[in-house]
Amino acid sequence: MFTGIIESLGKITAMRPVGGDMRLSIAVGALDMSDVQLGDSIAVNGVCLTAIEFDDKTFSADVSNETLSLTSLNQLNIGSDVNLEKALTPTSRLGGHLVSGHVDGLGELVELSEDARSIKMRIEAPENLKRYIAVKGSICIDGISLTVNAVDDRVFELNIVPHTQERTIIKHYTTGQKVNLEVDLVARYLERLLLNIPDEELNKNESQISRELLARTGFMS
Repeated sequence: MFTGIIESLGKITAMRPVGGDMRLSIAVGALDMSDVQLGDSIAVNGVCLTAIEFDDKTFSADVSNETLSLTSLNQLNIGSDVNLEKALTPTSRLGGHLVSGHVDGLGELVELSEDARSIKMRIEAPENLKRYIAVKGSICIDGISLTVNAVDDRVFELNIVPHTQERTIIKHYTTGQKVNLEVDLVARYLERLLLNIPDEELNKNESQISRELLARTGFMS
């Protein structure tokens, strides 16, 4: 598990085909590797990867074809900057929200605009994810925990403060690019628990949660 609070900007130093998929090597920048052990999880642009080789300056991880096909990692090149976060420990501060590092889908950045020192971003989500995105709810964009300010059907709006711009890859974003999306875990589990329906039904576009259902299950009166 992760918090969505980026600890360091890393840089891709190598991309090597191995056995039909890909091995990434990443320079970790300011990320403290002193407590990392073989097999530990490190989120790269919000994708949970397993460290198979490491030292105090770099680590390597294998990326399956499945992960390459479902995330924006397939858009990386040698020299690309990436957001890095180590997995939670029992003493970590939960500064963002609970993040699994399992990408739910790709969003598209449809608009960028300045708002004083902040940047407003509008991102279009896939149809099957829009029901999990709520005003003032949390969402993870390339591993960054952010708050949703507005929602218009599939498009949602975020405000990026200067600190986040400086410490993440958001400063490199351009209109039209794809970003990794992970929706709030609570929203997903709440739907599953309330409805008790199979996964194939959850993948449909329509939400089956109603005011009546919430009242019947004690979530509202």
